[in-house]
Amino acid sequence: MALTPDTTAAPGTPPAAEAVRDAVEAGHARLRALLPGLTDAAVREPSALPDWSRAHVLAHLEGIGRATARQARYALRGELVELYDGGLPARTAAIEAGARRDADGLRAAVEDALAEASAAWAAVGPDDWSRPVHYRDGELRGMLLAWWRELVIHTADARLGPGTDQWPPELCHHLLEYLAPRAPEDVRLVLEPVDDAAAVHPYGPADGPVVTVRGPLTALAAWLAGRAPHTPLGCERAGAAAPLPVLRPWP
Repeated sequence: MALTPDTTAAPGTPPAAEAVRDAVEAGHARLRALLPGLTDAAVREPSALPDWSRAHVLAHLEGIGRATARQARYALRGELVELYDGGLPARTAAIEAGARRDADGLRAAVEDALAEASAAWAAVGPDDWSRPVHYRDGELRGMLLAWWRELVIHTADARLGPGTDQWPPELCHHLLEYLAPRAPEDVRLVLEPVDDAAAVHPYGPADGPVVTVRGPLTALAAWLAGRAPHTPLGCERAGAAAPLPVLRPWP
């Protein structure tokens, strides 16, 4: 489901939380539709992420889906709780353990996590989005955006169906804003979507040497997110072809 554009919002303004929730539900439905085709052989195949099988990605989707839902449930009670019970060590252990399950076990776990996420986010009312959460000392609105990113990006990482070329434009616009800290510090990086002239994004010092990267909006968003673009990107520096710059870590 596409988000309804807010023509009154300033550039860089995140989409309305209710619209993101609708997009998340569409992402849940898309992932559920891909799960019935899983086989025991398929879950052992490599994902798009180094050193992770498809089973690892699915186990992570299960875990982060439950973790973000937990943030929502506790926020509605006026309580703060860690994203993962036991922190990052528990997260890593859960992914490794979950990745050892067979296809039926992974399918059931992911479907259950998606149902838990749907129920948790459905319970959030219009006046609740600014409630605080423990995750990054943020708010429920930001937590929902985090789950949207995780859901769509890792569904593509699992290589179960449509890839990054099918990412919705609204998510791509959000990623170009959210991932601005990944831009190199020493250049003026300009991302120019060839299919969306209104979505040009400059990053870095205005007086820095200009490095322009061009390509489809989805390919630019995938590259900025650390994923291989589905089509080659063009890069130009000082009027000449140049290699793509090295990006900084995720924020």
